[in-house]
Amino acid sequence: MSRDSRGPRIVGVTGGLGSGKTTVCDFLRQGRAPVISADEISRCLMRPGYPIYDRTVEEFGEDVLDADGQLDRRLLGARVFSDAEARRRLNGITHPAIVDEMRRQVSRAKGQGAQVVVLDVPLLYEAGLEAMCDEVWVVWCRPEQQVRRVVQRDGLSEDEARRRLEAQMPLEQKVQRADRVIDNSGSKESLVAQVEEAWDRWAEAHGIV
Repeated sequence: MSRDSRGPRIVGVTGGLGSGKTTVCDFLRQGRAPVISADEISRCLMRPGYPIYDRTVEEFGEDVLDADGQLDRRLLGARVFSDAEARRRLNGITHPAIVDEMRRQVSRAKGQGAQVVVLDVPLLYEAGLEAMCDEVWVVWCRPEQQVRRVVQRDGLSEDEARRRLEAQMPLEQKVQRADRVIDNSGSKESLVAQVEEAWDRWAEAHGIV
């Protein structure tokens, strides 16, 4: 996906499981820029009635459904995070549709006069979406903090959390490719202060009002 210079400027925010990417994006939503979330798009498109839902059930079987016929995301996640080939198949189903919807939402934001749009994408580098961005921010913390946060947030065992982290591009590799690194190894107040300063500097440099 190439960058459209005629559209709004785009900041991509990424990181790893439990690194704090969502907290950063929630801050940016507050009167600064519209945020397009790949996870929110995925949850929407994987509901019954959408082609992704049908293709996922066809590929993985009805045992990935819950009692109400919805995709059991935790069960599906456990399967694909322990099987690289299954993960590749699922990404092949979901990623093209998610990227298409992101394109539509960026176009809609442009039509609404947005000067800048934030893309909240966990697999930004893995999907090659950095080419769409003017700048990429990586939210970083220490691996042991990631594990602890994922266990507390998602109710996973420590082993499950580690397997999911190991299935992602290492956070340190993302840091090396980032335009800006947000350090979330400290307090929430420190995180917010960093993001506010980074945003103000970026907006000023690009004439964002």
